[in-house]
Amino acid sequence: MLSNKSILITGGTGTFGKAFTKYVLEHYDPRKIIIYSRDEFKQFIMQNEFKEYASRLRFFIGDVRDRDRLARALEGVDYVIHAAALKQVPACEYNPAEAIKTNINGAQNVIDAALDAGVKKVVALSTDKAVNPVNLYGGTKLVSDKLFIAANAYAGSKDICFSIVRYGNVAGSRGSVIPFFHSILKNGGNRLPITDYRMTRFWISLRQGVELVIKALEEARGGETFISKIPSFKVTDLAQAMLPGCEMPEVGIREGEKLHEIMVTVEDSFHTYEYDKHFIVYPQMVWSDRQKAQPTGHKVPEGFSYSSGNNTQWLGVEEIRELLKTVELEE
Repeated sequence: MLSNKSILITGGTGTFGKAFTKYVLEHYDPRKIIIYSRDEFKQFIMQNEFKEYASRLRFFIGDVRDRDRLARALEGVDYVIHAAALKQVPACEYNPAEAIKTNINGAQNVIDAALDAGVKKVVALSTDKAVNPVNLYGGTKLVSDKLFIAANAYAGSKDICFSIVRYGNVAGSRGSVIPFFHSILKNGGNRLPITDYRMTRFWISLRQGVELVIKALEEARGGETFISKIPSFKVTDLAQAMLPGCEMPEVGIREGEKLHEIMVTVEDSFHTYEYDKHFIVYPQMVWSDRQKAQPTGHKVPEGFSYSSGNNTQWLGVEEIRELLKTVELEE
């Protein structure tokens, strides 16, 4: 599907962007992949990492806040993956206007530029924090999600659709619990602080995140939110997997933090269908015949919700220990 296609990734020098680029180059034969980001040094590093694919990579310096630059970068592009965002919760709390400019205004710029450029499909990356948000970052991503879903109303006769992929922190990603614990152990510590003993998280690998975006590109008809079915783990079990018998002082939940990652709310259940390896939340409103296609999955029961706390798949300490061997840390 991606062979002989032109793909643009906003925030393309990030962890997801590099993993997605590598996956596509290894599994397809794209005409061109455009890395759109604002950090020239990260682009320089990525260019060196992908030297063997130089003929099919293009690097655009640009910010999603700049609609004109997006319009130029999107000329001739078939698919857009929107991964650019301000993601650090404390930074967004302290700089709310900046988070709004990137995460909300930037999302609208991507939508407008894609509509004008004749792009075929746009997939935007979301987060569990956009579900029942308790911090500004989650609030901006909720608005972003709604913008991408509603963008299908403006497609008109254009052959374009917008969809969303939602998952939590990738195992080992910067700012998440695994690198945090690892840094303590690396510095000789033997106490792993737990914010709340009840806390749970989903486990998703970077490759699984990439594959979910590929699925959305293949199957989306407009307005869907794709969510992987993945296992949960207790943060206390993670600590024991990383250092058996360690002390685990409970230090209290941080501002803007949740006990569990939530992917599907009770309110979403009216529009959610279950498939073998994923859920799809379908849009409440449809604006085109293409969106009216009947879902083929199993409708979830009314009142259903999907969170790391009520999951049916759980990782034990030994399973976590084995998975940790495959994790590449971002510190």
